[in-house]
Formats: sequence, structure tokens, C-alpha cells
Amino acid sequence: MSLSTHLEEIGLPQIRQQLAHPTVAGIARGDLPEQVFRAWLEQDYLFLLDYVRVFARLAWQAPASHLGDLVDLAHATYHDELSLHRSLAADFGADLDGATKGETCAEYSAFLLDSAASYADGLAALYPCMWGYSTLGAILARTMPDEPRYRRWIQTYADPEFAASTRRCARMLDEVAVDPARAERLFRQGLRFELEFWDVPATA
Repeated sequence: MSLSTHLEEIGLPQIRQQLAHPTVAGIARGDLPEQVFRAWLEQDYLFLLDYVRVFARLAWQAPASHLGDLVDLAHATYHDELSLHRSLAADFGADLDGATKGETCAEYSAFLLDSAASYADGLAALYPCMWGYSTLGAILARTMPDEPRYRRWIQTYADPEFAASTRRCARMLDEVAVDPARAERLFRQGLRFELEFWDVPATA
């Protein structure tokens, strides 16, 4: 079994927890209150800016065989995901430029940026985000909500191109020399942050 497959098996129970979270469940139904999604969107926008920096820091360390993948991932995050957030911000009245990081956003971003000081550690730490959103998107797309804004959000993460990007991350993780036990610890920490991130609207 590859390392990425092992980590995904570890993460599946936590994906079920995310699906049951009120924020995710509200997106799935299409009835999440606008102010909740607006608060989450502002935090996720700030997080994704740092996620681009994580890819860039890893790209600087990457072997030649991985460099193009990481540059592509940074580009897609900046131009595709952040464009989605800017578009949704207009629909929900979010203040992306005026937003400030909440505690979870700040801690998660710091964890990823610190982990990216090591190439192998950085790949293991970021994988819960890529894999988690791709998995959530695929599951949520099975029963799309009527609300068009939430449909658009789900469609972004259910897109085959996003799934392909996730597989590229998995391949890089499997090809790098990493201690499996250390990778698992970092992956589990990332999973905890992923679940906690959905709580941000309640405290923002």
C-alpha cells in the first residue's frame, strides 16, 4: 500500500465528521446562512493566500521531477480557487481585503508554512487539504443543492481537474523519502485543522 493510500484510509472517518459538520451540511443542503458562509469565505481566502506560499516554498526545494507540478498547483490555487472566492465574495458581501485571520486560520497557516521548511514534511502536512476538499467535493456533488452559489462552490472541488491535482500531490508524496510515522503525525494534525476550520464562522 502506498503512503498516500494509507493516509487516505486514516482520513476517511474524519471526512465523515466534516460532512456532518453544520457548515458543510448547510452547504450540501443549500440553506447555510449567508453570514456563516461569508465569515468562512473570508477566512479561507486568507488561508489560501498562505497555501500558495506553501507551494512556492516547496517548489524552491523540489526535485526537477516535481517542480512543474508544484508551480502548477500554486498557479491553480492563486488563479482558480482564489478567483472563485473573489466571485463568491461579491455574491455574499464578504470583505476579503479587510478580513483578519481568526485563531484557527492563523495556526493552520503557520503549521503549513513551518512544515514546508522540510520538503517531505510540507507535502505530508498539506495533503489533508487537497485530498479532503477533493473527497468532499465528489461526495457533495452526488446530490447538488438548488442554491446556485453553493452549487458553484461544490462544482469547483468536484471538478476532475481538481481531483487530478490531488493525485499529483499524492504521487509526489509517495515518491519523496519521508518517514511514514512522521508523515502520519503531520497528516493527522492537518486533518484536525481541517475540521476545526469549519468552526470559524461560529467565532468570527
